[in-house]
Amino acid sequence: MSYVGKENKYQIEKVYAREILDSRGYPTVEVDVYTGDGYGSFSGFGRASVPSGASTGTNEALELRDGDERYGGKGVLDAVNNINTLIEADLVGMDVRDQREIDEMMIAMDGTESKMNLGANAILGVSLAVARAAADALNIPLYRYLGGTNSFTLPVPTMNVLNGGKHAGNDLAIQEFMIQPKGAENYAEALRMGVETYHELERVLVDKYGPSSTNVGYEGGFAPPISLTIDALDALLIAVENAGYSQSDVTIGLDAAASEFYDGRHYLIDGKKMSSGELVDYYLELINTYPIILIEDPFHEESFEDFATLTSEAWETLIVGDDLFVTNVDRLSRGIELGAANALLLKVNQIGTLSEAFDASLLAQRSGYSVVVSHRSAETEDSTIADLSVALGADLIKTGAPARSERTAKYNQLLRIEEDLGEAAQYVQL
Repeated sequence: MSYVGKENKYQIEKVYAREILDSRGYPTVEVDVYTGDGYGSFSGFGRASVPSGASTGTNEALELRDGDERYGGKGVLDAVNNINTLIEADLVGMDVRDQREIDEMMIAMDGTESKMNLGANAILGVSLAVARAAADALNIPLYRYLGGTNSFTLPVPTMNVLNGGKHAGNDLAIQEFMIQPKGAENYAEALRMGVETYHELERVLVDKYGPSSTNVGYEGGFAPPISLTIDALDALLIAVENAGYSQSDVTIGLDAAASEFYDGRHYLIDGKKMSSGELVDYYLELINTYPIILIEDPFHEESFEDFATLTSEAWETLIVGDDLFVTNVDRLSRGIELGAANALLLKVNQIGTLSEAFDASLLAQRSGYSVVVSHRSAETEDSTIADLSVALGADLIKTGAPARSERTAKYNQLLRIEEDLGEAAQYVQL
């Protein structure tokens, strides 16, 4: 492979990975990429770490775990070793700006659809670190490097402030109750509105359920002893009102994560068994009663037809495919053909490379779908998805409650980006 004629300062000199801890206290992969002139002088550096999910779709790319006695089998030394031996050997000497060529080389090296040989966590860590190193070598912010000459917008945060499902220890079937401060004039104001509502929610829950109700789930949202969906929604409305905002200023979103409460025939929610048709009616009633603008994964991950039914019935609501699409172009194409959902939840670790995530986003946007860039329940201080959301022109960013540093790292990075853009900064209008 020849790189004649390309500036030496963009040549990859070194790739090094290590095992670190994520926000759930389990190991994950962190990768450093250095560029230089070929003579030991470094000109660019990029570091990235890889998130992990709790409620994961069965069609996601495979994160490689060691399966031995360390960390209960969740160690990632095999993935780290794959980077430090196999991947580094092929990347050294390549131009760090050749993102797609690098990503495709790793995909070919792995040789499986699910990236099970090298591990999607190994491949993604390198893919993200390469982009960061390229931006550093070019001396431009990551969002500008990824976004090119686009005009940039700041996404609306959709904050997970109250937890159920696999993210909490209560009896709520729905996994996440979110708020969107969409009535703000700019991102900084939106963040303040969301934070104020979050803290008002804390007071509401303490008054009604006691101090232990404000224990938090994986993503910083409160996990009170609530069993019924409407009780959680009512608490959110009181918090919005107490914070001084209207229901059009701060709206509500749900991540049902319905695969987690589907038994193969019925959905188990609010102590009832529901068919898919009954669940459609249930969601429509919620939408008509509460200011809900977003429902993510309302049905199990293979239920394209039910997604299509709800999308057609609730066409003004964002019906978001997460486990349905897993940031995969093939599954997204099927959904678009059937009219299943009207928004893509984009998680880079579901697909395993930055290039493939860009492909999914581009297909979604060209097809009239909204894009929601998302974190995972196990995160690190890495703030790449904040830059990615701006670079892609995403409508929303989902990165948890405005609490816990692995979540606020993303919100804070968006503040810096808005400051860097200055008067050119625009806040998305939903």
